[in-house]
Amino acid sequence: IWYEIAEEHGVTEFLGYDTETAEGVVTALVRDGVAIGSATLGETVQIVVNQTPFYAESGGQVGDAGLIRTATGLAEVTDVKKAAGVFIHVAKVLEGDLLKGQPAKLEVSHTRRAQIRANHSATHLLHEALRRTLGDHVAQRGSLNAADRLRFDFSHSAAISAPDLQSIETEVNAYIRQNAPVDTRIMTPDDARAIGAQALFGEKYGDEVRVVSMGVLDGSGKGADGKTYSLELCGGTHVARTGDIGALVLLGDSASSAGVRRIEALTGQAALDHLRQQDARLNDIAAIIKAPPAELADRIRALFDERKALLNEVAQLRREVAMGGSATGPDVKEINGVKFIAQVLSGVSGKDLPALIDEMKARLGSGAVLLIADTGAKPAVAAGVTADLTATLSAVTLVKAAAEAMGGKGGGGRPDLAQAGGADIEQAEAAIKAAEAAIGG
Repeated sequence: IWYEIAEEHGVTEFLGYDTETAEGVVTALVRDGVAIGSATLGETVQIVVNQTPFYAESGGQVGDAGLIRTATGLAEVTDVKKAAGVFIHVAKVLEGDLLKGQPAKLEVSHTRRAQIRANHSATHLLHEALRRTLGDHVAQRGSLNAADRLRFDFSHSAAISAPDLQSIETEVNAYIRQNAPVDTRIMTPDDARAIGAQALFGEKYGDEVRVVSMGVLDGSGKGADGKTYSLELCGGTHVARTGDIGALVLLGDSASSAGVRRIEALTGQAALDHLRQQDARLNDIAAIIKAPPAELADRIRALFDERKALLNEVAQLRREVAMGGSATGPDVKEINGVKFIAQVLSGVSGKDLPALIDEMKARLGSGAVLLIADTGAKPAVAAGVTADLTATLSAVTLVKAAAEAMGGKGGGGRPDLAQAGGADIEQAEAAIKAAEAAIGG
């Protein structure tokens, strides 16, 4: 239907580079893919006007929002798309009704447009900072310039280091503070490339392109005079001066796809709000840890070291409990000439068993060990055999016999250490008997 509208009424003239308000004529109203003559209160409708200040979603920049007024009604525009050169204003009728052919006044939301402009211009500065920090291989692979944030996808194969992220953020903010004018010129694609303008990968351009430049560089810059920091082909809306961006805060980077990284950022008031939130969280942590923010890193390291020491102490206490709380540990049996220790342990987990097995083997000198951890759910079983006996006795054999006696299956490992899971802790004594039988041959 959009091609039909374009054929009948022509394409929409975009006025939004120079103004945020304009007057026009409603040339079409569309609902559910069908052209209609009017739209009434509460309806969501697509409005086409012969000329508009509303930017239509394109090149990573989201569509504008705002109001369309006529003599008989008011509609709120929530998004703008473009097809066949026709700008499609997605809107909901808030008052009265709208009629095809009516004169209309169009008003773009200034606050939202300003936020989008700031994010789009910041994206240009970010692109150049990425190239200068990471290398000329960096090229745009996608972007989102919304009112609340910006997102930039670019060719790069590895995560960006923390120092590089800090350097990129610092560089962008330096050019924001420079408050240099943002200049726009119309020229041929060849002329644009000749002065170093960055083109969007895979984009097709017409006979004329819009070239946006910002930032002043003393040397090794772009442009005819070699003094321009950022120079890109772009059809979006931008700030008048880089200082209008306010500030930029990077939120970090992540992998978008193979060979493509994604970096996200905030600008202006959103950046300031983010920093305030981070500061509030930092102060909350400082209050909990009872240390000033400047000393938090050292205090947290000390707490982690203390935690590690306590965990080691707990592990040692568990081993002592498992060993019966004495130097000699649990009773030792001798079966078929092999010294054997078997014990059911409480308060330990399956992951504690290998260390306990090694300690008991060391105390035995020569022999075999079977430990069963009563975890309150599925019991864990581990067996160990000292190195001098593994040629004739395998820990795998012992652990499988014990696990099967407890209703478990499988079990594996090495001849000197093996683990398995049981099913019924009530069969622990039967498991010990099964292991003894395996030793007795």
